[in-house]
Amino acid sequence: MSIDIGRLEDQLLNMSAEGAPGREFCEAISELAGTGRFEQLRDVLPGIVYDELWARYRQDPAAFVAGWRKMAQEMRQGFIQHARQRLTSLTRLQQANEVAATPAWQEIQRALDGQQNDLLRAAIAIELLEMVEPALFRATQLRECVVASASSEDADRYLDEATRCYFYGLFTACAVMCRSVLEEAIKQKLPAALTRLVRTRYRNTATLGNLLHEVNNNLQMTGIDGDFPRIANQVNDAGKKAVHQGLLSEDEARLCLQNARQALELLLRG
Repeated sequence: MSIDIGRLEDQLLNMSAEGAPGREFCEAISELAGTGRFEQLRDVLPGIVYDELWARYRQDPAAFVAGWRKMAQEMRQGFIQHARQRLTSLTRLQQANEVAATPAWQEIQRALDGQQNDLLRAAIAIELLEMVEPALFRATQLRECVVASASSEDADRYLDEATRCYFYGLFTACAVMCRSVLEEAIKQKLPAALTRLVRTRYRNTATLGNLLHEVNNNLQMTGIDGDFPRIANQVNDAGKKAVHQGLLSEDEARLCLQNARQALELLLRG
């Protein structure tokens, strides 16, 4: 069965437009006011809100009805953009003293969405759908990482997270996790005597660079493949760049992940 991602995106956009928070609310106010049934709002609105709306309606009934009808349209047409802004407000720093002019329809939509969270739901759903095809392409560029001996549950989880970060475009995080998986795998592979030495020498805070230094100096004791330190060092360099120098590109993350997987195959040969 073929899954049409474009069709799913279109369906989601249509659902979001039809169910945009506040649209029906604004349409109802416009409809009741335009058909002489404003009094019915008294039963559904707080008294102070009703009184304020009634005062505005009496000033200019036609403009009042048109204004609420326009707000309903804006809520429908601008919902996706507003949803994305809502999600971004949680993922990026927000200046406390920054004053931004927020359209009235967005203020109402946000207030009415306080319990349902449809703004966040739509933004996350759209973002995940947009990731599908790029993630699929990246997944096809990898092969399975096949090893002769197991490492640890933590190492497996680190590798899983590193790989998924790459799939979903979190390239810098991918490199950081690649470094973590090699750290864990090496610790599990070291002979007991070398493990004690590392713990003492680095006071239980050995980095991947420290571990690779010890492995390189004790290859015969560890029985680790001689090519392992060279490839693992490339992973360490990418991880350090990710942490200290800036964001990584997709190509850099892919190379780092491929090197990490190759290093694990060498490390866990038997």
